[in-house]
Amino acid sequence: MTDVSTPYADTGRTGQKHRTRQALLDGARVLVAEGLTPTVEAAAERAGISRTTAYRYFRNQAEILLAAHPETAAVSLLPADPPADPTARLDLVLTAFIRLILDTEPQQRAMLRMSLGQGTEADLPLRQGRAIGWIAEALEPLRHTQSAATLDQLTLAIRSATGVEALAWLTDIARLDREDAANLMRWSAMAMLHAAVEGGQPPPRRRRTSGSPRARRSPS
Repeated sequence: MTDVSTPYADTGRTGQKHRTRQALLDGARVLVAEGLTPTVEAAAERAGISRTTAYRYFRNQAEILLAAHPETAAVSLLPADPPADPTARLDLVLTAFIRLILDTEPQQRAMLRMSLGQGTEADLPLRQGRAIGWIAEALEPLRHTQSAATLDQLTLAIRSATGVEALAWLTDIARLDREDAANLMRWSAMAMLHAAVEGGQPPPRRRRTSGSPRARRSPS
């Protein structure tokens, strides 16, 4: 009997199964590029694979979209020998992060739709805090002059001004082109950093009472 914890593609005829899985992912990515949020069934149809077979690889829409997502697994967006200046560090991180969003915008938007529509899917990339970690690393030198609470709030503020959510608003609502939107996101983030360095502290986080709803996990 196959261990239920072992992915189906890693059992038996693994070569053929990995090709089938890749075909499903390719089908999902084509649908995403067309502006659609793929289901398992739709990816299977696009790949010419039966629905029954497809569900052996992906149990639901969230699983196939997660597997098809281009989000980088990098633990850092800084170079091997990063500068010590937090402004230079943040600029490097923002340049890489915003370029990632622009280069993979259809997939990012599809994941955003899933993130907003699936309240229990905690494994979606937008819920995993990767960008939060990248920004926090850029701001690390400020820990000598700023409190941990201040840096946490600054990190969240910078994240709120960047990423696919900000890009969607700036392009869809404010009608900026993508490069102008990218420049404005970068400027907003850097302005927040400069304000904090010059003494303009972000507002402290309010303490939740016992009856307050539990805060959601920080998005990416």
